[in-house]
Amino acid sequence: MLKLVVACALIDVDGRILMSKRQTGKDHAGLWEFPGGKIEQGETPEQALRRELWEELGVEPCESCFQTFSFVSHKYDDFHLLMPLYLCRQWDGIARPQEGQMIKWFFPDALMKLDLVPADIPLAQEIQDRIPKGQRYAK
Repeated sequence: MLKLVVACALIDVDGRILMSKRQTGKDHAGLWEFPGGKIEQGETPEQALRRELWEELGVEPCESCFQTFSFVSHKYDDFHLLMPLYLCRQWDGIARPQEGQMIKWFFPDALMKLDLVPADIPLAQEIQDRIPKGQRYAK
């Protein structure tokens, strides 16, 4: 079975990436991941990501603020995951956990030191390789 989900690397003005820690009771509980989630019937990946970021973090990016970055195709035991990763440097609101999860900002070179959800490992490596630490962005 193929699962299509979408994820986002929110990047703050200091060049840090927001990561979310999966809650107890969920698959891969206690592991870090990029925020995002399932693409619902009739949604584009960008619409799904906008909805998920609002539900999970209370932030509202515009769909045109998403920059296509990479994707992962990962085989789990009971399904195959296809997940595009977008970058986003502009949004309205302050990221706060809305579903009881832990969130934290990390510089790109720290991502591979985290206990990551398996599918997110190659994406974190690519971010670390392609986005220099501390690269500041205007918001």
